Amino acid sequence: MPLGKRTDCGDAKYSGVQVPFAADINSSLQEHLDAGFDFITAPLISPDAVSQPVPPDSIQLPYSPTDILLVQPTYSNQVVGVTSHGIEPDSEAPDARLAGAKALRLELEWASHMSLQACILPLPQLRCNAHLACILNQVLNGLSNTSIWVQIPLSSQSEAAADNSHSSGDSWRAWNEVRCLCNHSTKLGVILEVQSEVPRLEEVLRWHGEPVKALLLPTSAFLTNRRGYPTLSKAHQELLTRFFQLGVQVVLSGESRHSHLGTDTVPSAQNGFPSLSESSASGTSVPVNGVSAHPLQLYCEYLSYVFRRPQLPQGQEEMEIGYRDYLQVPLQPLQDNLELQTYETFERDTPKYAAYEQAVHDALLDRVPQSEAATRTTVLMVVGAGRGPLVRAALNAARQTERRLKIYAIEKNPNAVVTLHKLVAAERWEDQVTVVAVDMRSWQAPEQADILVSELLGSFGDNELSPECLDGAQRFLRSGGISIPCAYTSHLQPITSAKLWSEVQGYNDLEHYETPYVVKMHRFTPLSAPQPVFSFHHPSKEPRPDNTRSISLAFPRDGSPEALCHGLAGYFDTQLYGQVTLSIHPQTHTEEMHSWFPIYFPFKAPVHCPAGAAIQVHMWRCSANHKVWYEWAMTAPSVTTIHNPNGRSYHVGL
Repeated sequence: MPLGKRTDCGDAKYSGVQVPFAADINSSLQEHLDAGFDFITAPLISPDAVSQPVPPDSIQLPYSPTDILLVQPTYSNQVVGVTSHGIEPDSEAPDARLAGAKALRLELEWASHMSLQACILPLPQLRCNAHLACILNQVLNGLSNTSIWVQIPLSSQSEAAADNSHSSGDSWRAWNEVRCLCNHSTKLGVILEVQSEVPRLEEVLRWHGEPVKALLLPTSAFLTNRRGYPTLSKAHQELLTRFFQLGVQVVLSGESRHSHLGTDTVPSAQNGFPSLSESSASGTSVPVNGVSAHPLQLYCEYLSYVFRRPQLPQGQEEMEIGYRDYLQVPLQPLQDNLELQTYETFERDTPKYAAYEQAVHDALLDRVPQSEAATRTTVLMVVGAGRGPLVRAALNAARQTERRLKIYAIEKNPNAVVTLHKLVAAERWEDQVTVVAVDMRSWQAPEQADILVSELLGSFGDNELSPECLDGAQRFLRSGGISIPCAYTSHLQPITSAKLWSEVQGYNDLEHYETPYVVKMHRFTPLSAPQPVFSFHHPSKEPRPDNTRSISLAFPRDGSPEALCHGLAGYFDTQLYGQVTLSIHPQTHTEEMHSWFPIYFPFKAPVHCPAGAAIQVHMWRCSANHKVWYEWAMTAPSVTTIHNPNGRSYHVGL
């Protein structure tokens, strides 16, 4: 059976096989599909035709009749083309360069004519890829649905040091040269050739943020277990698992190297291998129970075993799959009224409200001693009550602590207030809860509060104007009153993410390059550990005239390989009260909490970061009478422009 689909890997096919040119591609395709592969990669032009001379001023015709053998949907879904080897578009000889360019252009145009999902282009051993990139750039502009996968080795630095040739050196550098010359085209991808030696983890991780479409896995990379069956080293298994989880396909290449099977019992899944059919490993199919088995079927089923091994996403993680690498402009709840679906999404976040309940619980115990529990009433104000989840959490805490509680639920959204009134009536909270339909900034409280509770935090902590709101609401608190949350800090880190940057590039305007986005980041590589940016504390002991901030951050990258920086990823953590915290920081992320995704600050152009070079980033939090905005820039290893000056592209309205 094919590898099939995983709910966390989209709808791509995952098990391919590299096959030679076949005049009857229909039979070749069916043979490999029957063996369990999902698709094939094949040259669509006969190797014999590549070297045939073309008379001057004549139209060169494709040399394959395969376009009439299969219907178009079959090609689109189950065939990936491969360009011919030996084409030298960068040859120093002008005639050879011209002939190579013409041949390459012909093959790529033929792939587009066939409506292939992709065509693989093995990167030649060149000192410079400029001429190749020039041809690709010309062809890419004419492609509609076909992508080009540049085939390069996944080489380690030790291999690069041992071999100075371009193709065996730093493969990332060769890829980066081509894609930069092609202006980061979204139609360019990578197929990585897996080598016998798996590079160190840092070198593998930088590919997580690149548009890797497939791994080319040779049968020579397989070992033989003690029962004679193909297996992979632990390092190769981890490599495949990593890329499978990113939705990357695998293409098997080479002939079978295992001739173990005869009539022996096939190993079981309990022994670390899935149920297998018997097959010959000599390169030819042999009958098993009257059915001809494919020589590579053992390898295919082993890949299926590796593919199924990672635990499948469940619960909220499964629901978030559709949001992976999907850009969303941050909410502005102070300026805009939230919609029903947004409220419902937040209210399903059980860990967040459990933490708030615990924070109120601890605050009540600290504020009201047991001797006064029956006589002293604590006034609690929920500023931004929404549809009431914080009100419910506070009442639960009061019940658990046996403390008397009076709640003011302040909410400016008239639509949410309707639901809030109905909730209070349905739960019979009228004697404890007073609903106040007003903007907290203009409300005159009838009494002061002992505890002020809010959930105004955004993905970057302060980006939904929690500081401005809580500084204004601080007048509600009596001396010694408690704010929940009492502190929060934003964090930044530089990242590689060709996927996210390409999504921004697609808008093709300045505004989107200067807008931060909330996003469930999936295909990305951190270039350094996150560092704290802006911190806020409530209630503020020394009120400031505004909440403007600025910071300069130096991100060390000792021992890290060179990479492109596509922007900055932002997170936050918060202290609700005492030891009760919430966090979306990668190292301290609150388990199972999903209310906030990270925030992404893009750069207008990707920045090249040499190996080991530190990254210097600057960020400003600016404010004016009616808006707050961020500005950001890099000054090392390269200097960028300052993004979003004066909030020209994005700001949060006050």
